Amino acid sequence: MTSLTDRKNAAISRGVGMTTQIYADRAENSEIWDKEGNRYIDFASGIAVVNTGHRHPKVVEAVKAQLDRFTHTCHQVVPYESYVHLAERLNALTPGNFAKKTIFVTTGAEAVENAVKIARASTGRQAVIAFTGGFHGRTFMGMALTGKVVPYKVGFGAMPGDVFHAPFPIELHGITVEQSLAALKKLFAADVDPGRVAAIILEPVQGEGGFYPAPTAFMKALREICDQHGILLIADEVQTGFARTGKMFAMEHHDVAPDLITMAKSLAGGFPLAAVTGRAEVMDAPAPGGLGGTYGGNPLGIAAAHAVLDVIAEEKLCERAEQLGGRLKQRLAAIREQAPEIADIRGPGFMNAVEFNDVKTNLPSADFANKVRLIALEKGLILLTCGVHGNVIRFLAPITIQDEVFAEALDILEASILAARG
Repeated sequence: MTSLTDRKNAAISRGVGMTTQIYADRAENSEIWDKEGNRYIDFASGIAVVNTGHRHPKVVEAVKAQLDRFTHTCHQVVPYESYVHLAERLNALTPGNFAKKTIFVTTGAEAVENAVKIARASTGRQAVIAFTGGFHGRTFMGMALTGKVVPYKVGFGAMPGDVFHAPFPIELHGITVEQSLAALKKLFAADVDPGRVAAIILEPVQGEGGFYPAPTAFMKALREICDQHGILLIADEVQTGFARTGKMFAMEHHDVAPDLITMAKSLAGGFPLAAVTGRAEVMDAPAPGGLGGTYGGNPLGIAAAHAVLDVIAEEKLCERAEQLGGRLKQRLAAIREQAPEIADIRGPGFMNAVEFNDVKTNLPSADFANKVRLIALEKGLILLTCGVHGNVIRFLAPITIQDEVFAEALDILEASILAARG
């Protein structure tokens, strides 16, 4: 009998990478069962998509109710009130004490593409600045903005022009805030006139790049630079949004309001929905018909998103994220003497990571991180690695994870790190 893996290899492009060979059969909150009945604790959440857990009853109920009414009209043809209401809610929830407007699309990469389009239409400028290690999607503009070559840019030819990169400040890797800002100043002097720059885009906490939080001093300095030169600041909150960092949006940690925010992933608790929210006058720059998409703001995703926002508020998931992240980081810190490979433990709220170095060379060790991941998987815990060097394990369990399941996962994590040493 042909295995599912063999069938997958025969039917699906190898360009669609797979972290595990687990084929899901069902899932509930923080647990997944595969086709063979094996149980796993999910510390990936579909890469930060189900912050409210798999199949949250309120999300399921909301989608079922919408399913009984209608599934698609295309909002640009026959609009619906739920789309308008969700835009109103996001306009009120996102940071910034100014009038805002929102559009809905389908994926995070599409949100980023539209944010760049809006910024260019609003400023009349073309250039965009992003940062090394940043991840902004797999479309052509997303690839151009992304600051990591393998696997995202390899073999795909020339990237769109007028995209520039500056180093992201990571003191652990020898790049201070001052050095990053100096590099940006040099970029303006040597490569691109700031008067040609439409936007600066960054993740408040780098996702694929390694879960490095942007220092508040850096974020405030970027806001000042943007204001000085008439540049728009875009916060890519696709992975950081919706209670993951202990705030509804990670920018709230810095008391800095971006001009545009991109969001997706956990916005709709597992249903494809993304959004761009920003200053009303900026969002209105494109002409009618310049923005949108057939599936943008699908009614089922909109219904799910309303339920997600309700759950975050009712279950106080921002506070819960802080509690869970505190427990995770404390547990990792407690074994640091036993596991000198641990180079850093970090992350706001429940957007946490542990970074590993080789004890002999003190250089990043992707091998050790992957060994931990594989041992944990054998023990029933799904983990994800990340980082430019591949030496970081990121933790993205649902914020709704049950206390007893979380405790079980921490035991597996500790055992896996210590076992990887042998």
